[in-house]
Amino acid sequence: MLSNIVKSVTMLHTLVHALVVLGAVVVDAAPAASPYDYIVVGSGPGGGPLAANLARAGYSTLLIEAGGDEGDNPTYADIPNFNEAANDELTRWDFWVKHSDDPARDLKFEHTTWDTGDGTFYVGLEPPEGAKLLGIQYPRASVLGGCAMHNAGVCSLPADDDWNIIVNKTGDTSWSAANMRKYFKIIEKNDYLPAGNPAHGYDGWLSTSVADASWAKNNSLPATKILKKMAELTGQDPENVANLVNSDILGEYENADEITSFYNMATHASKEGKRSSPNNYIRATLADPAKYPLTVKLHTLVTRVLFDNSTTPRAIGVEVMEGESLYKADPKHVDGTKGPISQILANREVIISGGTFNSPQILKLSGIGPAAELTKFNIPVIKDLPGVGERLGDNYEGSLLALGQSPVESGLITLLFRTPSAPTKKRNIYTWCGAFSFEGFWPGFPTNYGPKQYECALVHMAPKSQAGSVRLLSADPQDVPEINFRFFEHEGDKDLHELVEAANILREAWQAAGEPVLPFDELHPCPKGTNCTDASQAEYFKLQAYSHHATSTCAIGGDDDPMAVLDSKFRVRGVQGLRVVDASAFPVVPGAFPSCPTMMLSAKASEDIIADARKA
Repeated sequence: MLSNIVKSVTMLHTLVHALVVLGAVVVDAAPAASPYDYIVVGSGPGGGPLAANLARAGYSTLLIEAGGDEGDNPTYADIPNFNEAANDELTRWDFWVKHSDDPARDLKFEHTTWDTGDGTFYVGLEPPEGAKLLGIQYPRASVLGGCAMHNAGVCSLPADDDWNIIVNKTGDTSWSAANMRKYFKIIEKNDYLPAGNPAHGYDGWLSTSVADASWAKNNSLPATKILKKMAELTGQDPENVANLVNSDILGEYENADEITSFYNMATHASKEGKRSSPNNYIRATLADPAKYPLTVKLHTLVTRVLFDNSTTPRAIGVEVMEGESLYKADPKHVDGTKGPISQILANREVIISGGTFNSPQILKLSGIGPAAELTKFNIPVIKDLPGVGERLGDNYEGSLLALGQSPVESGLITLLFRTPSAPTKKRNIYTWCGAFSFEGFWPGFPTNYGPKQYECALVHMAPKSQAGSVRLLSADPQDVPEINFRFFEHEGDKDLHELVEAANILREAWQAAGEPVLPFDELHPCPKGTNCTDASQAEYFKLQAYSHHATSTCAIGGDDDPMAVLDSKFRVRGVQGLRVVDASAFPVVPGAFPSCPTMMLSAKASEDIIADARKA
């Protein structure tokens, strides 16, 4: 059913780039009552595709986005510009988060950010006198297409267990890994393999591509020497690396999650380097000659969900505030700025897709969440759901960074592997190595250390702790909530040991680079001249780990789980007509990168919601 809806799109780039009618279909003022069947709040990987699919199924749908549309802006449209996109004040929302409940520990984070009071930031451990502590930057994107418009575009699939856990929690077998694969095939427009590969889709809206890995055939390159040593250390054939680096990272393999292998990193971008995101799909839906009933409302902040007075409360619409830069996470926000408030009604359902930070905030502002927290801010309790905003999870990320004595001529090495102490047979580390620098987020990131820099970035998969939270600081919808990840709260020593094991393997592989690159001057986790022990590295990762894959604050769970927020059909428990469809719905972090898994989740939600509508 959904595949037929999606396949009706012809995603011609000429059509998308020629689209100039978007502004003509955006509502400029919210009517008191409206003909919309569905209201979708948020246009990112969860909400954007869902709104387009609902409209393509014939349901009048209003998509509300707090930001604007930058689909034609090269900063966002060209995937190599992702660092500039994530730094751009035009769309950036800054969340200043905590990594723990210990302020002294967090102040050891080397990229702690301060407001100097003169319009600039100080980043570091010795702020100037009078600077105001902001915290650890966690940028999100307020723009049509959401965070898929400012990320690096990495497309990675979760482990089977990350899907199957929902089956185990809810009994809903439609969440099985085998079934979820079909949603990837529905959305994918594969640009790198011949048509007909049964693992892939070729008619969807999401382009996927890979880079040229032919550099690995040159055995004289320092990077190829490193590559071969990595192969030796991880049980692969060093003489076959030129082929191994072209392995399909999105392919289907038996026991795939137990395979240590090099891969060719896939991105949700065209082979020409154009970003492919929900923005393209939304705009193609608006421009389609079929005139699908989709309306997009930009620069609109949803302040709360509206409910009727029935015994089981039913969502009937949303309250909105109109204007640009209304949310205080927006660096362009001016204190005291507000916009006109109005209400928009939905005939069928309201669907919240604001993301892992904003979806729980919207629910709480609407009276759905932990009763004690809502009462504290005089918010009338519609439904006491203690799990809203809790169980915040994320991957741990870190890096091994050094300077060679000369540049490391290199293509990108992508490796998924298992460290010796991993708790199961499944791989637990996703690493990519090359002549770049990425150390987390702060205003103006990253630091460019020059042509001799070389890094292996690490993503730790299946973290053992999900103890974070998103909690209100006030009942003002323009305020930003308090976000605390509580890194390494549970079984942290085990996760830290796995990160150290990964760093040790990669560091050993680097020593194969040979002259004139060696010796490497390591910047971290073992700076030159220090005693590099497992304990010192664990302490480094504990204090300097970062993240940008937040999930699980409105998690799907079973009827027997008091912390479950959603049922297996994305419905908010205890109310009617309200769902949440975004990364906050995942019970656990889905693999190494959540963007493509969230788009798969959105495709499943589309099918579930349309099926319910047709039964009504």
